[in-house]
Amino acid sequence: MQRLVRGSFVAKRKAKRILSAKKRTATVGPACTLYPHPVTTLGKFFDICQGMLKPDTEYWFRGHAGYGWTLTPSALRYESLEERNRALRLLATFKRYAEIKLPQPPAPHEELKWVQIARHFGLPTRLLDWTRNAAIALYFACLRASHADSDGAVFVVNPKDLNRQADPQNPRIFDAHSDAGRIAKYLTLPGKENSRGPKTIAINPVWNSERILLQQGTFTLHGSREFTLTGEQAPSLVCWRVPNERKEDLLHELERAGINEMSIFPEPEHICRYLTWREQLDLHGVH
Repeated sequence: MQRLVRGSFVAKRKAKRILSAKKRTATVGPACTLYPHPVTTLGKFFDICQGMLKPDTEYWFRGHAGYGWTLTPSALRYESLEERNRALRLLATFKRYAEIKLPQPPAPHEELKWVQIARHFGLPTRLLDWTRNAAIALYFACLRASHADSDGAVFVVNPKDLNRQADPQNPRIFDAHSDAGRIAKYLTLPGKENSRGPKTIAINPVWNSERILLQQGTFTLHGSREFTLTGEQAPSLVCWRVPNERKEDLLHELERAGINEMSIFPEPEHICRYLTWREQLDLHGVH
C-alpha cells in the first residue's frame, strides 16, 4: 500500500513537472508552430529537415541561443518610441564616422549597403539575419545564452510565403537591386508601430562582406505593421527546440561537420576564440 501511495505521488509530481514545462513553453516559447520533438543530435536535426522541408523549395533558418527570444530586429526591441527612433537615427552618424575607415564605402544613396555594414559592426537596424544553411543556424542555437541554463531554438521559414503576405500578386524574394525602391521605403520608416503600415518582407542582401558569404546570409526587413515576426505573419514559420544539456555535444558534432566559429566568421579574433574552445581552455581566472 505504501509503495502504491508513493508511486502515485511520484506520478503526480512528474505530471506536474510536465505541465509546468508545457506552460513555460506556451508563455515564453516562440509565437509560431513548435516541432513536437527536441533536437538532440546532428543526425536527428538533418532527419527533421529531410522530413519537413520540400527539396524544391527555398528555406531560411535562424538560430537563437535563448528559447524565449523573439524574432525582432535590434533597433525595434527598445520599449519606447523615443529609444527606437534614436536607434534608427544612428545610421546617419555612423556614415559620417565610418566612411573614412572603410576601404570601399558605399555611395551616399546606397542605403541598404550602409545598413548592412552598420548591422555587421553591431549598430541597431531594422534587419534581422537569417541563413540558407540549417547547420549554421543550429550552431548559433547551441551558443550559451545570458542565462546559462537556457534552451536554444532554430527557426525555419519559407521566404516566398512570407512575402506573399506582403504582396499576394508577387510572391518572391525581393532583390536588393531590382526592388531597391520598395526597400528604400522601409529604411526610412520611423520606430512607430502602424496597424496599416508595411509588413515584414524577406530580401536577398547585397553581397558586400565576407561574413555574409560564409554564413550564406539573408535578411528579413521589418516594417511598421508588427515589429516581431510570428506565425500569424508567416504561416510557414516553425521552431525547433534545442535542449540546453545537448548544446555542447551538438557543437562538437557540428565541429566534425566543419561548422565552427572560425568557419563562419572571417575575423582573426574568431580564429583565436575557436582555437581556445577547441582545446577546452577556460580563460576565466587567467590573467
